[in-house]
Amino acid sequence: MKELNEKVPDPKELEKELGDFLAKKFGGSVKLATPIVMPQSAKTDEGEKPPKSRKTIEFDLKPQDLIAHLDQYVVKQTAAKDILATKICTHFNRIKHVQNAPDTLNDMVGVIKNNVLMLGPTGVGKTYLVRLIAKKIGVPFVKGDATKFSETGYVGGDVEDLVRDLVKEANGDMDLAQYGIVYIDEIDKIASSHNLIGADVSRTGVQRALLKPMEETEVDLKVPHDPVSMLQEIDRFRKTGKKEKSSINTRHILFIMSGAFSGLDKIVSRRIADQRIGFGASISNPAQEEDLLVRVKSEDLVQFGFESEFVGRLPVRAVFERLTEADLADILKNPNNPIILGKKLDFAAYGIDVKFQTRALDLLAARAYDENTGARGLVSAVEGALLLFEKTLPSTGIKQLAVTREMIESPEQTLKMLLDNPEDEGIRRTFEALSVQERQRIVDYVMDNSATFGEKYGLQLTASRIALAAEVYCSRVSDIGKVLKKIKAFYEETKTIELYFIKNHGINIVLEEEAIDYILERCFASGSTPEGYYRNLTADFEHGLKLVRQKTGRTRFFITREALEKPDSYIADLLAPIEKKQSQLPLKPDNLLEGDPTK
Repeated sequence: MKELNEKVPDPKELEKELGDFLAKKFGGSVKLATPIVMPQSAKTDEGEKPPKSRKTIEFDLKPQDLIAHLDQYVVKQTAAKDILATKICTHFNRIKHVQNAPDTLNDMVGVIKNNVLMLGPTGVGKTYLVRLIAKKIGVPFVKGDATKFSETGYVGGDVEDLVRDLVKEANGDMDLAQYGIVYIDEIDKIASSHNLIGADVSRTGVQRALLKPMEETEVDLKVPHDPVSMLQEIDRFRKTGKKEKSSINTRHILFIMSGAFSGLDKIVSRRIADQRIGFGASISNPAQEEDLLVRVKSEDLVQFGFESEFVGRLPVRAVFERLTEADLADILKNPNNPIILGKKLDFAAYGIDVKFQTRALDLLAARAYDENTGARGLVSAVEGALLLFEKTLPSTGIKQLAVTREMIESPEQTLKMLLDNPEDEGIRRTFEALSVQERQRIVDYVMDNSATFGEKYGLQLTASRIALAAEVYCSRVSDIGKVLKKIKAFYEETKTIELYFIKNHGINIVLEEEAIDYILERCFASGSTPEGYYRNLTADFEHGLKLVRQKTGRTRFFITREALEKPDSYIADLLAPIEKKQSQLPLKPDNLLEGDPTK
């Protein structure tokens, strides 16, 4: 090694030699302008593997917990939610278990990942469900369409780009990215076409390119043949003298793929019919059987056009049901659905409060169902019904909009009536009635799910808190989960008022639960915080409670809701027994007073 080091020229000598060479070859037209930095010992990743990261994932969700979370947002799809929640929770809990197990288990060969294949018509919530899961778990998530990728080496996107995008989604955190979720939609579009002549670069080629990432491989974060990546690497080497190993292992990355698989039901139907004929069973029309996709087998997917190795790497299959008109109506009535919340937010941007009638939501669901695009049709139905009002009302002084069935059926007539009589009493009463109905729907919804919400947010949901949640939901654009989180945060902050009071004033106060509810209500109504309310509490009670302590020696006080509503009466009630007792003391006669000449 010493002899080798002696042969390495000094950087200045090397720069001089290169300068002389360039001068001889090109004359004075080319000069070496940037000094070259030669590292004393350039470190390379060739032959050297960095130590494995010992960072473990923080995951403690159980399948039932994740299912309960999904039920708040996704209508129907019970079987699909059960399968996805169970296998995804198992995937991450198994990673956590193996990381805490002996290294021999960590290196076990032959472990198959719970990669998922989702089958179902368009607009049934496949992508939405995966996004909800990734957000709940807290891992990076990337989505891509299978049709945009080609086999490595051809023109088009590389499937490994999705793995690289995980690192970007994780803000460069390699440890977090290696536990991400890659979601590929329209996977049915890369099934091979049997009558195609020539290289099938967008189909079977993509399937082959996905095989290694779906199992385990090292994906180089520097895109091959990318001049920008090469220049960045050269610049980094010049500055640090090191060649960084920049790759991510896909061993723990979960791959979820989905597609509509149009025509697959016919393949399943033929197989079932053939089996019945072969076994001499009675023949029925298998096309009339419901949920044929539920009975799909690997051989059906292979006949559909997938490589058997590709199908083998997708061991978990979840079939989504087609949504009915009633299902679409339930989606719109769900307090957490992003379609109605998004439309409320659109109008709120102009200071307009929108309330939806239940019958109006039913009509919108019927229109969306006629489009035959599943839940996607809901967006266009809602946008089409309200576009005229969204265009016109921001330029008026109207700040309330009641979306009724009649308004959707006759938008021009309704708009004209609004513009001609913006202060109409009937319009105002309709809006108020819809506000009451919306508030009651939220109360019923939270009460029906109170056990789940209480456990999830660690909050006792009393009747007053449920009413508060409904009031907050109806007064601002937010889903129920965010509202309950805010109430929980304010609750915890309110409890600290007791500590502040004894620390600053030496008086131990205990806030009753109803008193805490009152403080929460006041904070949300005024837009303040419990910290701000503490100053009011000090102004109302500090002097009075110190006076009571001075006269009685009492240092602990239970503060009720009534005490907060009428602090003067509360203090007066505490002092009343003292004043009564003092009034009952015998008075000295005047002739016994000091200085009396008759004494």
